[in-house]
Amino acid sequence: MHNCLYCYLCFMSRLADLPELNFPRATLFIRSASEYDEIQCLTRKKWLKLEPEEWVRQHLIHYLTTTLDYPLSLMAVEHKLTLNGLEKRADLVCYNNNAQPVLIAECKSPNMQLSQDTLDQAARYNLVLNCPVLLLTNGLNHYALATDINSPVEILKSIPPYKQ
Repeated sequence: MHNCLYCYLCFMSRLADLPELNFPRATLFIRSASEYDEIQCLTRKKWLKLEPEEWVRQHLIHYLTTTLDYPLSLMAVEHKLTLNGLEKRADLVCYNNNAQPVLIAECKSPNMQLSQDTLDQAARYNLVLNCPVLLLTNGLNHYALATDINSPVEILKSIPPYKQ
């Protein structure tokens, strides 16, 4: 990789192609690597390929920590779980201080519609994790659902803040 004005302008134009999301502005670290652009994961502190879904996930993490008080240290990104003998990965799982999951987030690219399939995916993960809140987001639209085995699923008006 060489440093020149042309490379810088190309990088900046690629960043301009990323959509503005329905979250408050976030301070995220982005760089141009040799093969692709990268974003630094707020939880794992490592550089990842800057994909549209990762753009959404990092904005969500920023929002959850800065606005809703979810502790960064109690978040698991691409959380591994086993479902029917198959290894799966939940996009984001937030825990409480007792190591119990309190929120599962399923993130999609901004150009993907949130659908029944998205909800089904999060619900399957919840069979293993038993979280009280499922969150579906494509960065533009967000749906938070309260789950309780003793009552019907309830669509929440907003993403609930963190509670100890």
